[in-house]
Parts: sequence; C-alpha cells; structure tokens
Amino acid sequence: MGLLTRRKNKKFSYTPRYYKNEKEGSPFEINQKFDSYRNTIEPAKGLKGKFSTAWDEYRSNPKSSANKRVLYICIVLLILFLFIIDFDLSIFFKR
Repeated sequence: MGLLTRRKNKKFSYTPRYYKNEKEGSPFEINQKFDSYRNTIEPAKGLKGKFSTAWDEYRSNPKSSANKRVLYICIVLLILFLFIIDFDLSIFFKR
C-alpha cells in the first residue's frame, strides 16, 4: 500500500447456485446508469489524463445547453471568488 496511491475496491462476482446463464451478462451485475454514455469512467493515467479525457468529453457533447450551463456556472463562481478576495478592477484602467 503506497502513500500516494489509492486502494482499489474489491470486485466480487456473484452467481447464484442454480442460475443458468443463457444470455450475455449477469442480471446481478451492478452497473451505473450512464456508464455507456461517458468515456471518463475508465481509470485515468494521472492528472493530465483526467483533464484531457474530461475536456474531450466536454467538446464532444452534442448538447450545447449543458456546455453553456457549465460555462455560466464557471463564470458565476469566478465572479464570486473575485468578490470574496476583494479584487480591484481599477488596475486595468489607466488614469
């Protein structure tokens, strides 16, 4: 167990005693609802890999309303942050 790495969760494969698997996949397998639609589910290769996969998913998103919503939230959070640290806009204006 390393200091900087996280421990992976254990995966168990449960099969009932008298279950005959005739189809592909198990009905007892737990999957997330939107895993098939996202490509950021795969384990990333580090911080740069996480950001690059998230950026690729953001750019390939067919719904522009979701992208606009994320942009609006980022702008509001930036303005709130600048208000909290008491940022002065007068440094941009020359007298």
